[in-house]
Amino acid sequence: MTFKKLFLSFRLIVLAIILSFCSKETSKKQYDTSRILAYEVNPRKDQLHFYWKNEQRQIYGNAKNLKVQLEAKGEKLIFAMNGGMYKKDQSPQGLYIENGEVLAPLDTNKEGYGNFYLQPNGVFYVTEENNSIICTTESFREAKNIKYATQSGPMLVIDGNLHKKLTKGSKNLHIRNGVGVLPNGNLLFAMSKEKINFYDFASFFQKNGCKNALYLDGFVSKTYLPEKNYKQDDGNFGVIIGIIKSKK
Repeated sequence: MTFKKLFLSFRLIVLAIILSFCSKETSKKQYDTSRILAYEVNPRKDQLHFYWKNEQRQIYGNAKNLKVQLEAKGEKLIFAMNGGMYKKDQSPQGLYIENGEVLAPLDTNKEGYGNFYLQPNGVFYVTEENNSIICTTESFREAKNIKYATQSGPMLVIDGNLHKKLTKGSKNLHIRNGVGVLPNGNLLFAMSKEKINFYDFASFFQKNGCKNALYLDGFVSKTYLPEKNYKQDDGNFGVIIGIIKSKK
């Protein structure tokens, strides 16, 4: 092989390495549609946290309060979404674990009223190893390595199939938000931009390869995502799921 050919081969190899590196850095797919705003999170790299009360035991309530208090600690809020249903006192409805501590117990009642009890409902949890799992309440097992968990319902996608009680063409329309686990282990958070039924909302997660997805809440749903010009920082919620970055 001549020196010229050898040099050309070397340049091609270097170019391939650079392109490979770039593809990894920009691997997050854009999932947005005309009806749905979505955000992909890598729980192994992104700083994912669940928030309910601050150190003074005051409920954050919304992204605005959370953002201000994080900034005081040198942290920047990148993304936030209400993270599950809550009671009138803004306490979590069903299981809630924060930093390994169980702050609300698992609700195994199957006869209750409302979307939360549309069986099967489920649990979204994150382990200390930053693995994210969504499973039905019935199959959930508490473990010492669970860092965060929130219970809600109904499940939207179960083992790749839509929840059997969701009806195509349903006139039950609301703003909705939820979360699913992508094939690569990343999380797909989504909120409808307009009123949508359960079937179409669940289908969004299924079409994007989520084997399991969970409904978080309905018409009160808000998303704070400045990079996509969504700055819905109002509301009065229970749990908030957020992604942060250190300002340092």
